[in-house]
Amino acid sequence: MTAKLLRGRVLSFHAEPQAGDESAFTYIEDGALLLRDGVIERRGEYCDLKGLAEEEVDHRPHLLMAGFIDAHIHFPQVQVVASWGEQLLDWLENYTFPAEMKYADPSYAARMAGAYFDLLAAHGTTTAASYCTVHPESVEAYFGEAEQRNMCMIGGKVMMDRGAPQGLCDTPQRGYDESKALIEKWHGRGRAHYAITPRFAITSTAEQLEATQALAAEHPECFVQTHVDENQNEIALAAELFPDAPDYMGVYEQYGLLRENALLGHCIHMTDREIGLVADTGAKPVFCPTSNLFLGSGLYDDAGLRKRGIKGAIATDVGGGTSYSMLQSMNEGYKVLQLQRQQKHPYEAFHWITRGNAVALGLEDRIGTLDEGSDADIVVLDARATAEMRLRAETVETLAEELFLLMILGDDRAVVQTYVAGEPMK
Repeated sequence: MTAKLLRGRVLSFHAEPQAGDESAFTYIEDGALLLRDGVIERRGEYCDLKGLAEEEVDHRPHLLMAGFIDAHIHFPQVQVVASWGEQLLDWLENYTFPAEMKYADPSYAARMAGAYFDLLAAHGTTTAASYCTVHPESVEAYFGEAEQRNMCMIGGKVMMDRGAPQGLCDTPQRGYDESKALIEKWHGRGRAHYAITPRFAITSTAEQLEATQALAAEHPECFVQTHVDENQNEIALAAELFPDAPDYMGVYEQYGLLRENALLGHCIHMTDREIGLVADTGAKPVFCPTSNLFLGSGLYDDAGLRKRGIKGAIATDVGGGTSYSMLQSMNEGYKVLQLQRQQKHPYEAFHWITRGNAVALGLEDRIGTLDEGSDADIVVLDARATAEMRLRAETVETLAEELFLLMILGDDRAVVQTYVAGEPMK
């Protein structure tokens, strides 16, 4: 296939930085990426790579980074974001569940999938772990659209058999059978990864969790994604529905759903035992700052978890989350951590939304960096995209300052272009 050369300032992490540590990344002031067949074939100085490709795109003076990775987001909530509400359970009942009912219609699901993927690309996100609805039609629309765009995407049919309107409930057997068929069709097809998706404990009976356990045991290669310890009322309801479980996390422990490729949304109000359980199993907490603030759920203790050896992921959680932008997720995440006297250096922040999330997903050999041989998922960033950014940029002197400006004031306007497997998507 035709080779393409992207020129610009190249920034890629190869390790997790500690505060201002500059040894954790490669930065090339006048750099280039040689792309071929959807992969980064070479990375280096522009002077060494010029003339090697039939097509050349000059993105100077902008930054070239690995595409952003969103570790927890709800595909069916594109028309739920920015809905006024109270806290989690009321918000689900009043907004989310009525919206999700519509995804039984394949044409509606397909239209929303197109809009959803357009929004991801516009905000620089090239990979996301998404919840679909209980309807297989929603999963077909989701993976079908991802396949057309050749995007590396994670997703799965929500499994729930109680606590929701009848049109959103399956049965233990149907949840198992439909999920199994979707795994067989989509997992490993192109760049698709399936996530076994019990919504959360309070929307599944013990019988459904047993079926989920069987499915997870049969498919250890698949992700597991769910919610836990997000909201105090949710925790109280879980304790009422599962009185024999030692705690909320203990429900998932009982049904064998905690493992290294399990993505646990929120993890705000964990007990000491629950934290130990996450550390022991290697399951990944997912910090969703804009959602946690919007729904008044609480503050994620990143430093406390890291002291226990737990490195979580970070995500938008649209539609409880209020922006598709991983830049804005880090903006709000920075503030959540500041409230707890925890600081996140911009090097750490940009590592988190690229290589850090890729490591949490176990996909760092393919995405999250601009290493040679990695998939050519790339975002082009402009720290002078708006009037206020341009004014502030006049005083920026270092790369760290530029990155901090991007994560505090940046959004989709700062994303010049998003490349998926080497193809422009914005």
